[in-house]
Amino acid sequence: MTRPNVIIILADDLGFSDIGPFGGEIDTPSLERLAARGVRMTSYYVTPRCSPSRAALLTGHHPHSVGIGVLTADDRPNGYPGSLSTEVPTLAERLKNEGYATGIFGKWHLASEMREPSDTWPTRRGFDEFRGILPGATSYYRPPLMQNEQQVPDTALPESFYLTDDITASGVDFVRRHAAQQDPFLLCLTYTAPHWPLHAAEQDIAKYRERFTGGWARAREDRLRRLEEIGIIPGAAALPDSTALPEWPEDHREWQVERMAVYAAQVEALDRGVGRILDALADSSVEEDTLVLFFSDNGGCAEELPPGLKAFNELVCPPQTRSGETVLVGNDPEVMPGAADTYQSYGEQWATVSNAPFRMWKRWVHEGGISTPFIASWPAGGVNANGDISRAPGHVIDIVPTVLDALGLPSDTEGESLLDHWRNPSGEGGERLLHWEHIGNAAVRRGDWKLVREWGGNWELYDMATDRIESRNLAAERPDLVRELVAEYESWASAHDVIPWQDVLSNHAARGLAPRRAEG
Repeated sequence: MTRPNVIIILADDLGFSDIGPFGGEIDTPSLERLAARGVRMTSYYVTPRCSPSRAALLTGHHPHSVGIGVLTADDRPNGYPGSLSTEVPTLAERLKNEGYATGIFGKWHLASEMREPSDTWPTRRGFDEFRGILPGATSYYRPPLMQNEQQVPDTALPESFYLTDDITASGVDFVRRHAAQQDPFLLCLTYTAPHWPLHAAEQDIAKYRERFTGGWARAREDRLRRLEEIGIIPGAAALPDSTALPEWPEDHREWQVERMAVYAAQVEALDRGVGRILDALADSSVEEDTLVLFFSDNGGCAEELPPGLKAFNELVCPPQTRSGETVLVGNDPEVMPGAADTYQSYGEQWATVSNAPFRMWKRWVHEGGISTPFIASWPAGGVNANGDISRAPGHVIDIVPTVLDALGLPSDTEGESLLDHWRNPSGEGGERLLHWEHIGNAAVRRGDWKLVREWGGNWELYDMATDRIESRNLAAERPDLVRELVAEYESWASAHDVIPWQDVLSNHAARGLAPRRAEG
């Protein structure tokens, strides 16, 4: 059996074209470095939300069938448990049984119980070590930080604490320790960046203030040009504008620029972390035989946080900073984001830029919600394609079987190994079937055909070979194919315990609850 080290680096709410290897203007030299010694996938898919993607990532199964159909709220009896099923092994449990050291640092977001240890906490799901947060989002300066199953007190954190850097430091330490001991290891770095709130250091924000003064339409146009130049989306520069971006406003321009500048700073901080991990691998002489994967859990997030918002609990949004200042929650143009006493998001227009060239955002199963940049590198295993591009489709359920394939082990999951696509990036993807459902938004892709529906809307049909941006709905022209794919989707939904969204909403109404606000 081969025993490569495995590192999975997961960004949170990162858009398809945010990073340099996928056409973005944000400085990401470490991800450029990783891509240069690996392969990029342009049709790699996740689910449209944080928790479901993590459930699929760790199990190799569609999230509905392992307890996480929406987020981590327990919505039974007519909804999902909101905790990762203990009946299906995680990747960590599988590799631990093979003698691997296992660690996860960052965001968990797979347990409905976040205050008392339960069987769905990371150290009880195969991970030897955990340092990070249990909820879906939090302050980067004052998170409810856990070390294994104990909360880390504020007094134990340095004044300069920043969550992204802490996640990186834990990962670097893990790599160096286990490489020195010659232990094969599985490391999951599940960053919260660049998920809201917009928190970053002033020196990181400053360099981006001039970069976005041209507004969101110009930023998107520049990305489309680069996507074409580097071959990620051929013909991108000539694509029709199906996103309907509004005019760059005359009011509050400085605040709008600052929102994207802070977001970019968060992405760059993550990239620095990737660089430190790559340096640790090189210094430890294990970089050649380490499989490194990078992707995001969903597309860019268009959620606005209204000024004065008070709906989050203190785990997600601490009401005060560590020094006792009141946290100003919500997107108030009179308050510049970035500091510890602010709590904002970057909004729909900048999320549209993040997801260029695609439509829609996180929560939707149009391409903007489920398409992520993806990089894989494993030189000793033949995944060293000098930055070449694979256009074959992949899915987050493929990670477990791919890792098992790398170890020479059989897989009993729903996904497929992607190793052949990475070793031969020019190969074809075939007629593979892929499925999605989230809060009533649904889709199925078979080969180049994709059928997609927004909750409450009609089915739409697109040819992914010629129309990745989903601009020409062919449903009326191909009713036979629509019926065929609808039947395929319904068969999959029935087999995977997909609960009709109306049933979940009716359950909330019967219990006197409003639909739950997102936490991730």
